[in-house]
Amino acid sequence: MYPPAHRTLDLLELLADTPDGLALSAIAGALAMPKSVAHRLLAGLAERGFVQQDPGTQHYGLTLKLAALGFRHLAATRIEEVCQPVLNRLAADSGELARLAVVDGERMTWVAKAQGALSGLRYDAHAGRDVVLHATAVGKAWLASLPEETALAIVARTDFAAFPHLGPRAARTLGALRQQLRDTRRRGYGEAVEEGEPGVAAIAAAIRASNAPGAPVVATLSIAGPLARMTVAHRNALRAPLLSAAAELTAFWPVRERHQRERSVVPVHPQPEAADVR
Repeated sequence: MYPPAHRTLDLLELLADTPDGLALSAIAGALAMPKSVAHRLLAGLAERGFVQQDPGTQHYGLTLKLAALGFRHLAATRIEEVCQPVLNRLAADSGELARLAVVDGERMTWVAKAQGALSGLRYDAHAGRDVVLHATAVGKAWLASLPEETALAIVARTDFAAFPHLGPRAARTLGALRQQLRDTRRRGYGEAVEEGEPGVAAIAAAIRASNAPGAPVVATLSIAGPLARMTVAHRNALRAPLLSAAAELTAFWPVRERHQRERSVVPVHPQPEAADVR
């Protein structure tokens, strides 16, 4: 049985990629579900304000409520407050796109970015999307920190065939990825050249939960740009500032975690003592 909650999430993810909305029949066809089921799910989401139907086209599309929830969550995690100044500085110094991706279970998600290329040829990308783990510098930086078989099992569950539009140099087999992860460990940082996208190169460094030996990787920091500019020499020159910025965020991360715990604790106010009526 496929839980209704999973069907609802599938529907939200489908609509997130179609800003002009979709007809009921198109939604049902894309998700391989009966139109009656799709209509029931859409009606429930519309009732809660997550979906609306265009009166002209009759297409269903997302409202901004889901985006607002995402921004609320980011604000609560304090990621932007802690990391954005570092991203801004790294972008300005490198002249390229600096991005932060966080680990969430067996996935990673882009959550923040800063653009350093102010004119001319530049690479930009949307935040809020899942990372293609095996074809990005950030994904490989995290995967290389895991036991090798664990990392390969995670990628195997994502299905290589699900990403047909990657760059020409993306790994197409687990064997090829295994070698790339070994290269990443030896190098000390992730690298992707025309893997996630054609004509784009990136390097990435791991951010750990603390400076303690063996602390888990919780996020990754990357610099990406057009391959015409992100040459081998340029990537080598950016390596030191990237690793320094990642070390800076590693030092900040326990502070962020502590602030989160403090915000989650509900203060207990002492009850006023009963008046003495004797």
